[in-house]
Amino acid sequence: MATGRTHRPATRSRGIPEATVARLPLYLRALTALSERSVPTVSSEELAAAAGVNSAKLRKDFSYLGSYGTRGVGYDVEYLVYQISRELGLTQDWPVVIVGIGNLGAALANYGGFASRGFRVAALIDADPAMAGKPVAGIAVQHTDELEKIISDNGVSIGVIATPAGAAQQVCDRLVAAGVTSILNFAPTVLSVPDGVDVRKVDLSIELQILAFHEQRKAGEDSGAEGGSGGPGAGAGAAGPVGSGPDASRPAVASGATGADAGAVASAAAAAAAADDAAAAARKGRPEGDVPAVMPA
Repeated sequence: MATGRTHRPATRSRGIPEATVARLPLYLRALTALSERSVPTVSSEELAAAAGVNSAKLRKDFSYLGSYGTRGVGYDVEYLVYQISRELGLTQDWPVVIVGIGNLGAALANYGGFASRGFRVAALIDADPAMAGKPVAGIAVQHTDELEKIISDNGVSIGVIATPAGAAQQVCDRLVAAGVTSILNFAPTVLSVPDGVDVRKVDLSIELQILAFHEQRKAGEDSGAEGGSGGPGAGAGAAGPVGSGPDASRPAVASGATGADAGAVASAAAAAAAADDAAAAARKGRPEGDVPAVMPA
């Protein structure tokens, strides 16, 4: 296989929209599952349902790939797997370095999904001298002093940052200076990069906060339904203008126990952030390390 340094994906040159690119992995995952079950063809409706999108959007996305399927038959599963894999650059080998081998970095190193998609973990890097030489997922951890040489020797163009927020930008700068042009950032901070460098951010705490918002909304709706089920008078009040009727003072979103729970989540996230920063400060000269399981925004 060729290395990631010598080949780049064709998506941009072919003019495929970023929104479509973001959905291609969803289609590939669904198609791979079908392929493993030896399903030869699939309709746009079936594939769209498996990928969680509507069929019209799927057909539009596939038109950018030059794949229109066959009326009455559907799409050839194996051909689509190859076609999407090619567009995503997964028909070649992509060496990856992970910087920051704390709990999260070690978990990423042990994740088998990278290798199955063509992403080979070429090196694990950490600033703690005590970590140097220790095996994680069968790979010996190397010190950050060797970062530039590791990237050059392995032809790395993709880097993963799993450090505390305070160290992430410095690590990012070194990766970019060494030739890395794509970064997957797990640190709870926004990175500044020059033109030509792509950054994808994964922040677990943001996703949890969004879920907390929806849970609070659902709790508010349940509370409203219970309060509005007392008979015709209650229904009329709910339908009346703002400021009138018996339900006019009820907030749209409940602010009782659910609000307290959301506050507790935020407080816990803040405490985790403070603990992580304190731990990072205590490790003299070690910018990388553990990232809390729930990272603060």
